[in-house]
Amino acid sequence: MPEAVAALHTAIDALTDEVVDGLRAQLPSYAVVSLDQLRPRVRASLRNGLSLVQRWSGERRGPLGSVPGEGGAHGVPETHLDEVTELARALPVEDIISAYRIGTDVVWRRFGEEMAARRGTAEDLLPIAETLRAWADANTLRVVRSCRIGIQEDAMTDRRRAALVRALLLGQAQWDESLAGDGAAAGERGDGDLTDGAYDRGALRLPFRACLPGAAPPDGPSAPAAHTPGHPGPGDRAFHRIVAALRPWLALDKAGKPLVTTVDGEVAGLLAGRPGGLCRSLVLGLGAPVAPAGLAAEFTRATQALRAALGFGLVGAFTREELGLRATVVALPAVGEGLVRLRLAPLAERGEDGAQLEEAAAAYLRQGLRLDAAARTLYVHPNTLRNRLRRFEEITGTSLRDPADLAEIWWALTHRRLHGPEG
Repeated sequence: MPEAVAALHTAIDALTDEVVDGLRAQLPSYAVVSLDQLRPRVRASLRNGLSLVQRWSGERRGPLGSVPGEGGAHGVPETHLDEVTELARALPVEDIISAYRIGTDVVWRRFGEEMAARRGTAEDLLPIAETLRAWADANTLRVVRSCRIGIQEDAMTDRRRAALVRALLLGQAQWDESLAGDGAAAGERGDGDLTDGAYDRGALRLPFRACLPGAAPPDGPSAPAAHTPGHPGPGDRAFHRIVAALRPWLALDKAGKPLVTTVDGEVAGLLAGRPGGLCRSLVLGLGAPVAPAGLAAEFTRATQALRAALGFGLVGAFTREELGLRATVVALPAVGEGLVRLRLAPLAERGEDGAQLEEAAAAYLRQGLRLDAAARTLYVHPNTLRNRLRRFEEITGTSLRDPADLAEIWWALTHRRLHGPEG
């Protein structure tokens, strides 16, 4: 047996190449790792395994792990498993476990060939098989433990970061310098649409709130959004879709992690710059780039922009200013409530008839004051709609030809649609 072990040690380079070829052929995650990174680790792991077999044969002990006090899992010294810990943080754990099985099979076959050339018996091969199996088991155990600890630590750190960002956006915490990273990739490239070309990445961040298109707006500007597929939480597939779409522009902390969280089930956080393009895969409300002390106020504006965009069925990235009067309806609910009482309350007293007249006025405004187009959407004759609009004017005391009255009616109807009949 010592001769067989020595032969494999001598041919370690060829053995390494054979194992690397097997890993890259069978495991896609290993296929994308550069040979400069993969080959030294495989070579070190093979040397460790062979050294254990050599040590066992040299000391003429029983199968590895049978001697008490050797230290490490299954008697494998901890220093022999260092490369496993590094791999466990870079590749999928199930692939690493599969890789050790693949490597063990190759080494076992080569041992068989060497022992056969030296007329070794089955009894000679059995201890080698047990040693290799123990080596693979120890590595597997180390991978699982290392990944479990790493995942738990990462999850705790992510939760703390998300909680801090959420508290910062809601005005419940002060800026923590641990969040002062170097900006996102877009900021580093200069691709972001930054205000006035004077964006201090060390001091300013752009608050945002986002969801997927098709999410229904809540009952009010400050009411929490319901959990729907468009309003995800961490771990949800939609959450990761939104984060992936914004990743080039997300602000990063000092550890390079994105400053993103959820607020009432919607994705929220900080950007290093405005997303480029039309951003047609999201509905995104934006605040202005602001110093830490102003983040909560700008996040409120970003929330109002998101609410307005959702209420009007818009898709893309918007600031409150870009949405104009639409966002103002969301930002000033008290004004809308007053206009509802002034202009629409008389209709409520007429029950179903009043609701029909309100529907007629809403369709007329949606169609840009085009009578025939509005009539088609209501499936009525234009003369029928004309009569309903005349009655609407009489009951509400307004004129649909007066721009001021039209603006008030539009505001009242929009407030009612966004905030509900009781808004």
